[in-house]
Amino acid sequence: MGSCNPIQLTGNDLNRIFRCLCGKGYIRNLKENLKALKREMDDLKAIEAEVKNKVAREEAQHQQRLEAVKVWLTRVESIDTRFNNLLSTSPVELKKLCLCGLSSKSVCSSYKYGKKVFLLLKEVKKLKSEGNFKEVTEPVLRSAVEERPTGPTIGQETMLEKAWKRLMEDGVGIMGLHGMGGVGKTTLFKKIHNKFTEMAGRFDVVIWVVVSQGATISKLQDDIAQKLNLGGTNKSEDDKAADITRVLKGKRFVLMLDDIWEKLDLEAIGVPFPTRENGCKVAFTTRSREVCGRMGDHEPMKVDCLGQEEAWELFKSKVGDNTLSRDPAIVELAKKVAEKCRGLPLALVVIGETMSYKTTVQEWELAVDVLTRSAAEFSDMENKILPILKFSYDSLVGENIKSCFLYCALFPEDFPIDKEELIEYWICEGFIKEDQSYKRTVNKGYEILGTLIRSNLLTNISDIKEKVVMHDVIREMALWIASDTFFVQALVGLYKMPKVNDWGAVRRMSLMKNHIEEITCGSKCSELTTLFLHINNLKNLSSEFIGSMQKLVVLDLSRNRYFKKLPEDISKLASLQYLNLWNTSIEQLPVGFQELKKLIYLDLTGTESLRSISGISKLSSLRVLKLKYSKVHGDVSLLKELQLLEHLQVLEITISTELGLKHILGDQRLANCISWLDIQRFKEKPFKMSSLLSMENLSVLHVYGSHVSAIDTYIKCRGSKTDSSHLHNPTSPCFTNLSVVSMVSCHGIKDLTWLLLSPNLTLLEISHSGELEEIINKEKATNLTGTTPFQKLVYLSLLNLPELESIYWSPLPFPSLQRIEVRKCPKLRKLPFDATSVPRLDRFGIYMDPEEQKTELEWEDEDTKKRILPLIHSVLYD
Repeated sequence: MGSCNPIQLTGNDLNRIFRCLCGKGYIRNLKENLKALKREMDDLKAIEAEVKNKVAREEAQHQQRLEAVKVWLTRVESIDTRFNNLLSTSPVELKKLCLCGLSSKSVCSSYKYGKKVFLLLKEVKKLKSEGNFKEVTEPVLRSAVEERPTGPTIGQETMLEKAWKRLMEDGVGIMGLHGMGGVGKTTLFKKIHNKFTEMAGRFDVVIWVVVSQGATISKLQDDIAQKLNLGGTNKSEDDKAADITRVLKGKRFVLMLDDIWEKLDLEAIGVPFPTRENGCKVAFTTRSREVCGRMGDHEPMKVDCLGQEEAWELFKSKVGDNTLSRDPAIVELAKKVAEKCRGLPLALVVIGETMSYKTTVQEWELAVDVLTRSAAEFSDMENKILPILKFSYDSLVGENIKSCFLYCALFPEDFPIDKEELIEYWICEGFIKEDQSYKRTVNKGYEILGTLIRSNLLTNISDIKEKVVMHDVIREMALWIASDTFFVQALVGLYKMPKVNDWGAVRRMSLMKNHIEEITCGSKCSELTTLFLHINNLKNLSSEFIGSMQKLVVLDLSRNRYFKKLPEDISKLASLQYLNLWNTSIEQLPVGFQELKKLIYLDLTGTESLRSISGISKLSSLRVLKLKYSKVHGDVSLLKELQLLEHLQVLEITISTELGLKHILGDQRLANCISWLDIQRFKEKPFKMSSLLSMENLSVLHVYGSHVSAIDTYIKCRGSKTDSSHLHNPTSPCFTNLSVVSMVSCHGIKDLTWLLLSPNLTLLEISHSGELEEIINKEKATNLTGTTPFQKLVYLSLLNLPELESIYWSPLPFPSLQRIEVRKCPKLRKLPFDATSVPRLDRFGIYMDPEEQKTELEWEDEDTKKRILPLIHSVLYD
C-alpha cells in the first residue's frame, strides 16, 4: 500500500488559489447573480414576446422575418432552456454555501455552478441589448421573374440576341435601348425580360416598371415597392428610398425601366448603383439617345425599323392569309401598303389589322391612294399611330425646336435634307436667335439638329454625314400636327398650281420637286411666309402672285433651270429674308431687287446666264452671299459693291483673274468672309496658294485648270503677304477651318505638303494633275515637325495622276477614313497603312482602277496585307 505525503503550500500558492476561487465572486456573489439572472430573464422574455407579436402581425401582411430576428429568437429559446436547468438546481447549490455565503462546503461544485450563472447572466444581458430591433421583417419578394405576355417576334431576333449578350456582360451594369416611337422597343424589352426566366438563381429579383412621360420619383418608388411588397405609399420620398435600398442592398437585382424620357436619379429612388462587384443590372428604353448618355450608357443600342422582308412578314401576319388569298392583286397591293409603313412595326401592325377585313381589290387600291396622298386620313392612323408618335414631339423643349422639326416635313418623303441648307432656312425663319457671329448662329442650328437626331425624329444618312432624312411616318405625324397652316404637295407629280381652299390659313407651302412650269394665278397669299418651288420646271412666275405675298420670308426657286426672269414686283416682298436662285437661268436682277432691305441670305450659285449683280450693295442686311460657279466672277466692280455690304459674313465666290484675287486679298474683312473659294483657269501667272493664308474662314477650296505655285512651308501663317517670312510657329495650322480641297487639272505642283497646315481636312480630291509626284514630301514636312496629317480625313480620291508615287512615306493612323478611290495612278505602289491604321474596317473600303493594281502593291508587313487587301474593290462607274 502506498502512503500520502503532505503538500507544502507557500503563501503565494494560497493567494493564487484564493484569487481563482473568489476573484470573480462566483461563490461570494452567487445569490445576487441568481436574483439578477431571474430579473434579466423576465425582461428578455418580455422583449421576446413583443418581437414575436410584431413578427406575427407583419407576417400576416405578406412580410417575412429578417434573418437576424430568426437567429435572435433561436438563441433566446436556447438560453431559456439553459436558464431553467440552472434554476432547477439552485436550491441544492445554495444549501452548500457557508460562512454567510462567502464560501462553500463543496468549493469546486459551487465554483462551477456560480461561473455558469455569471456567464449566463452576461449572455442574457447581451441578448436583451440586441433585441431592440427597428425592423423585424422584410417584404416577401414575388417570384424572381413574372413572365410578361408578348406575341411572336418577327424581325427582332438578331437584335434580341445582341441586346441580351451585351446586358449579360460582366462589365455592363446599365444598358439603354433607343429608337423612334413605335419601332418595337417595348416588345424587344419584354423579350429580354422574359429571358430571365431561363436564369433561375442568378438574380434574386427582376423588376419591371413602365415609366412614361411625366413620371415622378414618388410614383416610380411606389411601382418598385409594389414589386418588392413594400407598403407605405404615404411615406416621404426619402423614407421610400430608404425602404427600397434596405431591401435591394445585398441582393442581385435587375431593374427594367420601359419608356423613360429623362435621366432618372437612381440614388434618389433608392436603387443601389449597378457595378461589376454587385452584379446588378439596370436596363431601359427611351426615344432619346441623349437620355442614354445621361443615364450612363454611352454606347447604347439603337432599335431600327424592320427591313423590307421582315416588314412584309409582320404585315402579312396581321392581315392574315384569308384576306391575302382572295385575289393575287391584293397581295401586290398589300406589298405597296406595307412599303408605305417604311418598316415601322407600329404602323405595320395597326394598318395590317385595319386591312385584315378588307377583301376587295378596290378597298386595297383606295388604301394605297390614301396612304400616298394623305396618310393621316387613313383609318386608325389618327387614333392609334400618330398620337403615340406625337409624344416625341411634345417632349421637345422650346417652341423654336418644335418649329425646326415641323419644318422638315416640307420636304418630300425619303428626301435627303442638307444640314447646312436646313439651318440656313431656320435662321432666316427666325427659329434660331441670330448671334453677332454668323458661325455661332449656324452652330446653334447644328445643336438643334443634334437634339432632333438624338430624339430619333431625324436620322443621319450613314454614307452622307452632311444630310439627314425624316422617316415617312414621322413626317406624317409632323404634317398632322401642322395641318392647319402647312400646305405640302412635294414630289406628287404636279404640272400646275394646285387648288388651295383657304389661302388665308396657309403659312408654309411646299410644291418642290414637281413639274410645274408657270404660276399665273392671282390668289391672295397675304399670310404666306414660306414658299418652296425648287426643283420644278418653272418658267414664269407672275408679278400678281409674287406681289400678294407681302409677309413672305423664305422663297426658294432653286434648280429651275428654265427660269430666266424675276418679276419686278419682287420689290414688294418687304419681309423677304431668304432667296435662293441656285442653278436658274436668270439673266439679270430686276431694279426693284434693291428694295429687299431685310434680305439676309442670297444664293446665286451656278447662275451661268447672270452677268451682273449691280446694285447688290443696297441689300443692307445681307449676311450670306453665294456666287460660286456663276458668271459673276470676282471683277473689280463687283468687289467694290461687296465692300459696301457692312453685314456680310459668308461669301462663296469663283475668281478667275489675278486682279480679282488681288482686290479680295486687299480687303481683309472681305477675305475673312470667304468660306468657299473656286479658283479657275489661272494660266498666265501661277496661282499662289500662299495668298490664301489670310482667309481665316476658308472651308472649301476648289482649284481648276490653273498653274499653281505651292506654299513654302517656311512662310508665316497669318498676316503675311510675302513668301519669304519664316513661320512664327511651324507646328501651328494655318487653314484651321479648311475641310474640303479639290484640285483638278492643276500644273506646276509636285507635292501638296501644305496640306499639313489643314488639320480639319475631311475630303481631298486630286485629279488630272500630271506633275504631282507625292502628296506629302518628307523633306518639306520636316519644317512642320509634330504634325500628323489626315486625322479627320473621311474621303480621299486620286484620279489620273500618272506620276504619283507616294501619299506619305510611312504608315499613318486614319481614325476617320471611310473611303479611298485610286484610279489611273500607275506608279502608286504603297499605301500609308499598317495593321493599326484603320480602326473600323466595317466602315472602310478602297476602290482601285484597274483593280489588278492591288496585286502590285507593297505592304508594310504581312499583317497589314491580310487586314487591308480584302477591302480593295474595283471602281463601279455610273
